Amino acid sequence: MVEIRSVGVIGAGQMGSGIAHVCALGGYDVLLHDVSPERIDAGLAHIDQAMARQVSRGLIDAAAKDAAMARIKPAAELQAVGGSDLAIEAATENEEVKKSIFRALSPHLGPDTLLASNTSSISITRLASATDRPERFIGLHFMNPVPRMNLVEIIRGIATGAETYETAVNFARSLGKTTANAEDFPAFIVNRVLVPMINEAIYTLYEGVGTVEAIDTAMKLGANHPMGPLELGDFIGLDTVLSIMNVLYDGLADSKYRPCPLLVKYVEAGWLGRKAGRGFYDYRGENPVPTR
Repeated sequence: MVEIRSVGVIGAGQMGSGIAHVCALGGYDVLLHDVSPERIDAGLAHIDQAMARQVSRGLIDAAAKDAAMARIKPAAELQAVGGSDLAIEAATENEEVKKSIFRALSPHLGPDTLLASNTSSISITRLASATDRPERFIGLHFMNPVPRMNLVEIIRGIATGAETYETAVNFARSLGKTTANAEDFPAFIVNRVLVPMINEAIYTLYEGVGTVEAIDTAMKLGANHPMGPLELGDFIGLDTVLSIMNVLYDGLADSKYRPCPLLVKYVEAGWLGRKAGRGFYDYRGENPVPTR
């Protein structure tokens, strides 16, 4: 198997910064890239704050935090990531955006570099086809928030080699994660089950069966969910929920995956959830307030 010592992370948003966070704590040298220096700086600040919370809770000590932060370096240019042993793409959930990243990165890769995508729904086989090494390409779907969630879905494309798979599994486990194998079907396992539930909750709101508060309370107390489905949709990002539903609807050609019109309307309005300050809840005040 390939020995992973350095990891390049492409995308410094919530998922990318979370992946960089756990890789650095796991002892790996990390390069963090995004399209602008400001986004990289914001990602590094987010990681620093998240590790500080871990220190305050006694999950890690201050020395471990300082050592991990020292392992993370900003990468202003995408090509710098090509020298890593493993490059993980964690960009927005859009197939063409992801493919364009891999096409741009391919000329700068080392001969043994492995490629992974953190996509939560898009075909690994199709993404791998945009590279020069589909046999060294795999899906590593971390859960959000990465430092707190224990699962990584491992998704092999049709061309993924056995050595790539074994290396990816060992890498995820070295971060303290549990792995689950998923076939290369739209949305894999977690989001194949989870996101249609969120979409159905939005239909329940759309059809007037219950209010935002009633639906979330019912699922938290009636199904013992830690977050209500509408609150969870806001946490994930309603644009991401819509993207995954579109992947399911287009990929499986089944009307049960049709995105709710209310979900489409919220995304069109820019009401994307927590990251936008407003979704099914308004987060701009001291406490979240339902918007419907």
